[in-house]
Amino acid sequence: MGRLFRYFSVYFSTFAAPTADSLFLLILAILAMESADSIRSLYRHFLSGITAKSLNAFYYACSYAKVDCSAFMNVTARLALRLVPAGLRSQPLFLCIDDTMVSKFGKKFEDVSKLFDHAAHNGSNYLNGHCFVSLMLCVPVWKLDRISYLAVPLGYRMWQKKESELELASAMVRQVMPAFSTQKNVIILCDSWYVKHNLVSVVDEYGNLDLTGNARADSVMYNLPPRPTGRKGRPAKRGRRLSIDIGFVLSDEKAGDYYIGCRRVLTNIFGSREVMAYVASTGKENGTRRLFFSTVSPAQLQIFCAWQEKAPLNQTGSGWMPYIPLFLYSFRWNIEVSYYEQKSFWSLCAYMVRSRRGIETLVNLINISCCAMKLLPYMEETMSQYRGYSVQEFRFVLSGQIRRQIFYVNLVQHIETHIKSMAIIKTLQKLFLGETA
Repeated sequence: MGRLFRYFSVYFSTFAAPTADSLFLLILAILAMESADSIRSLYRHFLSGITAKSLNAFYYACSYAKVDCSAFMNVTARLALRLVPAGLRSQPLFLCIDDTMVSKFGKKFEDVSKLFDHAAHNGSNYLNGHCFVSLMLCVPVWKLDRISYLAVPLGYRMWQKKESELELASAMVRQVMPAFSTQKNVIILCDSWYVKHNLVSVVDEYGNLDLTGNARADSVMYNLPPRPTGRKGRPAKRGRRLSIDIGFVLSDEKAGDYYIGCRRVLTNIFGSREVMAYVASTGKENGTRRLFFSTVSPAQLQIFCAWQEKAPLNQTGSGWMPYIPLFLYSFRWNIEVSYYEQKSFWSLCAYMVRSRRGIETLVNLINISCCAMKLLPYMEETMSQYRGYSVQEFRFVLSGQIRRQIFYVNLVQHIETHIKSMAIIKTLQKLFLGETA
């Protein structure tokens, strides 16, 4: 528990001491109980046995204390960057952006509203609940002599009607970008909902920031402007209009599951900036086609393809080099996996706090608890054996250690005499620590 306190204290360094203590105890309860059904449940089954604080103290810490949980993203980003080995610091980092819906019954939660969810499975495309925009960072680490990208969710922000999801995502990117000032390539990965001017304009603000994203199939594209002819009149600013059905020559062989075509284009979304447009098709002639845009030039990108853990990057030959920016889009799937894990195993949807501030604080506490299960095996040498484990497996091991340590401390504190305590200590050492009495 001492090592956990040192790890999480970095997140609470600017908070008042009572607030920091309450938030750490909540995280300890989340890890020990392996769930966060509600603050009341955590208090009743765990916190009441280890602290004299009242239940209201924990509600106050989440909803009313001076807590800026958006700063958690910067702390997590700095911790994740420490894991990048010296030999991989030239490799690109990825910022995945997406949003997720949380269904809630009742209307007493702040900012709850009727939301459209294309993936809803309740017989309707609408649900009553909250929408969260989130950011995920993928950093390169070594895994069995291969480059594996560790996906670390940075944080969540609740959508409110006064601010669009695009504006919220843009603000989150601007907040974490100072942590990447020394990185050569930081690439945003997002779906077609976010490939719009609000987010694209952020890319122009940072010299080391690029974007690769899925786009609407009917997005307007133009060929590059023709060379000057020397005739009188204003030269053309752009060439002929293109579409995904014409103007793209698909590859002769599949790269993964798709035939791919690419070319440099101008689009209304990116203004006068030239971007790479990619068309991926399931069939050579009549397959379903998808459109992608990327501001990344294959020539400027330094990535060790041969050392990558997963295909198709590690199978890329010289003929596939122009398609590397598109292959990098596959890292965006990590954020979908994170949503599944946190909703299914970390009680992300089970919060019972009513205020928006309290909800955001609790959700981000759950998130940094989950992040710790990814980062600690790389930061603590004694935990390095759990690097290949899932976050759920490592949490199960850690929760057993927490409960064991609390039992040990409580037992020793309540032993009447020193003689009895020494006998109990030796017994526990033999049973739990494997030491000889």
